[in-house]
Amino acid sequence: MPPASPPQGAQAALRAIRLLKLFTASAPEMNLVEISRRASLNKTTAHRLLQALSSEGMVERDEATSRYRLGAGLMALGVQALSSSDLRLRVRPVLKRLAQDTGETATLEVPIDQDMLILDEVAGSHFVGAAGNVGTRWPLHATSTGKALLAFDEQALFRLSDELPALTASTIVRRSDLEKQLGVIRRRGFAESVDELEEGFSAVGTIIRGGLGEVLGTLSICGPTQRMSGSRRSRLGEMLRSAASQLQPA
Repeated sequence: MPPASPPQGAQAALRAIRLLKLFTASAPEMNLVEISRRASLNKTTAHRLLQALSSEGMVERDEATSRYRLGAGLMALGVQALSSSDLRLRVRPVLKRLAQDTGETATLEVPIDQDMLILDEVAGSHFVGAAGNVGTRWPLHATSTGKALLAFDEQALFRLSDELPALTASTIVRRSDLEKQLGVIRRRGFAESVDELEEGFSAVGTIIRGGLGEVLGTLSICGPTQRMSGSRRSRLGEMLRSAASQLQPA
């Protein structure tokens, strides 16, 4: 069943939250016209929301360029959320062990809207590898963690858009093609992404379950495609499955 509708009277709060989510790594700063267009709001409403958010330090306005960016108040909340995350604290030792044993970067990721958010990561020992991505978001359909989530959490499919943007020539852009992979992912217990998020980048991912079997988040191991052959991805997938099972409460 689709996610529940928000309570009545929450429209202003939802608009403000959605406005904050417009700021991404590819669009860290925007002017009022850009924000109002992307948020599908008139400029008066968008400006009123921005003023309210600015008063609480959630956004900042550059006086020289009249462009807005996320503010220090929101950053402080993000740091507080990371430090107080029970899941992150529990998974951190597992990430360290996976990175040490494989030499590749290990990540903890959670879903947000149609993306996977990197909540924590531990870099591998190789000079060439993925690192420094905590806080970044990547589309569900192009990531191993997103595919794992879609395969094992029936609610996650409602997050998926019918139009899947192509990030590389290998990205799956048809929802029907993606859904065909989900059965395979369920059978083997982990998902793969090979050159789908970025050329030359590959990853394997699996889910973390809670005590009631609910999906709490995902684990991944990622690195350059040249080091991530099919047989190695299979071995890494089994390592992830074992690590995730150890995190599940008895």
